[in-house]
Amino acid sequence: MSRLDAAMTEPDDPDEGFELVLDPKVQESIGRSLKAHYDDIVNAPVPDKFLVLLAQLEATEQRAAGVSRDESQ
Repeated sequence: MSRLDAAMTEPDDPDEGFELVLDPKVQESIGRSLKAHYDDIVNAPVPDKFLVLLAQLEATEQRAAGVSRDESQ
């Protein structure tokens, strides 16, 4: 059995656990890639369809708030 196979097998004692560690250079590369993707998503414009849906939701909530205030008077 290779070292990798041994590291991938489950331990005899379930409470013992095991930990696989990536090379720090690999971790850094993955981190940079994830940050770049996150930044792209954060900076992307909100699609028009979502803006329309949000406006509809806000209008519905305002109407409902107006109705509940009218009913309480």
